[in-house]
Amino acid sequence: MATALCTLILPNVVQSNRGISRTRAVLTRDAKMKVPYEVKQGQSRLFHKLPSGLNMEVLFQKGLQPDEEEKRTCTANPPLVFVHGSFHAAWCWAEHWLPFFSQNGYDCYALSLLGQGETDSPAAAVAGTLQTHASDIADFIHKEIKLPPVLLGHSFGGLIVQYYIANTREAVKGSDSEKKSLFPNLSGAALVCSVPPSGNSGLVWRYLFSKPLAAFKVTRSLAAKAFQTSLPLCKETFFSEGMEDQLVARYQQLMTESSRMPLFDLRKLNASLPVPRLEDPAFKVLIVGAKDDFIVDREGLDETGRFYGVPTVCIDGVAHDIMIDCSWRKGAQSILSWLNDLK
Repeated sequence: MATALCTLILPNVVQSNRGISRTRAVLTRDAKMKVPYEVKQGQSRLFHKLPSGLNMEVLFQKGLQPDEEEKRTCTANPPLVFVHGSFHAAWCWAEHWLPFFSQNGYDCYALSLLGQGETDSPAAAVAGTLQTHASDIADFIHKEIKLPPVLLGHSFGGLIVQYYIANTREAVKGSDSEKKSLFPNLSGAALVCSVPPSGNSGLVWRYLFSKPLAAFKVTRSLAAKAFQTSLPLCKETFFSEGMEDQLVARYQQLMTESSRMPLFDLRKLNASLPVPRLEDPAFKVLIVGAKDDFIVDREGLDETGRFYGVPTVCIDGVAHDIMIDCSWRKGAQSILSWLNDLK
């Protein structure tokens, strides 16, 4: 991995140039989260230095290597780069999906956006805009990833991914000199319980008129951050009914500590939407939703599908936090099937 990644010291382990370790990473600087996330066996916590000088947290897990016979007959898997949404950070992917996809042969990188997780914060009231967040991801991909990756975004992270894919070098027409300022190309993108291209305003208005009680709860939970102090409300907002309260309480703590500042100024964000339309009809997009999603409803999911002209996949028995919900395997398996068809 390129030298722009500042790795953490790993006890009794020789660190390779790709930041890969077989032991647990240990923070060598003061943790920003009061409830720091301890990475799992086989994972490494790295820091990518952005052009701004700020450090971006990256949780990495190396994909299981194929045997010699498979290497001769199979094409290389694209790396996977995961982007979280509001009140989350890289840890939400490291719980289940990084181990799952790495076991299936994919190198996995989960990023924490500015002001989230263990990533540095900018000197501003909010963490950034669609453009600045996407630019940070592009800088990481450009400097650290050798093959065009698949970008996966959850919730508002999905909206960032939508902005990214509309601004890749292959997606935008123009001269080579004009394309130099655009984002590195991708092998595909997966939008997971994603905010639709028009933003969340349509969701809010639909809830106000069709589900006023749900609208009140969502507003109280997210805008007023009541999910941080109410376990039942946190569970209803993000998780399935069958989720154990002990796990909900753990994730509630991590979500409370994950976000030191808002990802966006929502008024400015909504004024900039919808995201630019994708000009490349051959680009591969997967749109996955959850049937029990309390935040992004079925109409929001279908809006995203119509925007990209692809059918959507709605997973039964899973809630908004599809990657850490009790039935997380359902979404992971659906994405894996799509990834395997990319090759």
